Amino acid sequence: MVSVMTKFGSALVLFLLLGGLRVACFAQQGSIGGTVLDTRGDAVEKARVTLVAIDRANSRMALSDQEGRFSFNQLDPGRFMFTVTSAGMETYSSPELVLHADERLSAPAFRLPMLATSTSVQVMVTPGEAADQQLKAQEKQRALGVVPNFYISYVWDAAPLSSGQKYQLAWHAVTDPFTFAGAALFAGIDQARNGSAAYGQGMQGYGKRFGAAYGDEALSRAIGSAILPSILHQDPRYFYRGSGSKMSRALYAVSRVIICRGDNGLAQPNYSYVLASFASGGISNLYHSGRERGVGLTLGHGLLNVASHGADNLLREFVFRKITPQVPDTSQGKPNPF
Repeated sequence: MVSVMTKFGSALVLFLLLGGLRVACFAQQGSIGGTVLDTRGDAVEKARVTLVAIDRANSRMALSDQEGRFSFNQLDPGRFMFTVTSAGMETYSSPELVLHADERLSAPAFRLPMLATSTSVQVMVTPGEAADQQLKAQEKQRALGVVPNFYISYVWDAAPLSSGQKYQLAWHAVTDPFTFAGAALFAGIDQARNGSAAYGQGMQGYGKRFGAAYGDEALSRAIGSAILPSILHQDPRYFYRGSGSKMSRALYAVSRVIICRGDNGLAQPNYSYVLASFASGGISNLYHSGRERGVGLTLGHGLLNVASHGADNLLREFVFRKITPQVPDTSQGKPNPF
């Protein structure tokens, strides 16, 4: 009997001790609360409040009630902070809060501002405006910084040129100082070997040779790059490919002698360039000397011009891009699908 009473007494003492310890622990715990308001002072319901114990690396979450109030109870003393989020509002992060034993701590007053709305403005650029911007960039292209490289588009999907823009580009090309320098050089070479003997020698002969050389270039450019492309709705530019195997690029470059891009973006027979090669030769009969006139010579010059255009295109595809510093890095020709 004594043994039973002793055991019962021991258990009662242990129970009372544990209960007292538990009460003492709860007595040490505190709480943190606050109210979530918007900038007008109205309560924000169901705002998500996340409380983080800085020195214990754990967290708790609560939602604000209809009056915007939130509370975290049974917290051990320590350092805390909390964040508040609500749809359509900016996130609030509290300063550090120090909770002491058995303290009911109220968070500093704060208000959630609405998220700033951003307005995006889309500027619509018309095809004509895009073509004008691209044309201005092309007119600055010079191989080695000197040689005109105006008729290569490194933008594969460039906007089509209007008739006025085609004439503008042609005028820019024929009035470029390099074009005059080229005509002067050819005239000098022709005079040195006494070609076109009917022109004679001296300054007068040189002037005639210069006029003929410049006239050939101006006629070819005007007819093949402005007049016929405007009438036939074709693009006089070479569109740099730059992607694919070397063989595919070479075949593409050579084929552009007889194939061009229409103003509608589709591939078409290059009537403009082929017809211009023969038409300009026929018109040049009016000012060339007698030995350089005639149907046979006109056809021969036209065929030679077409053939040499293929060699020009190979240089455009494989060489000019590397030696033209004015081309933006973003202009790389046809996008590579691989």
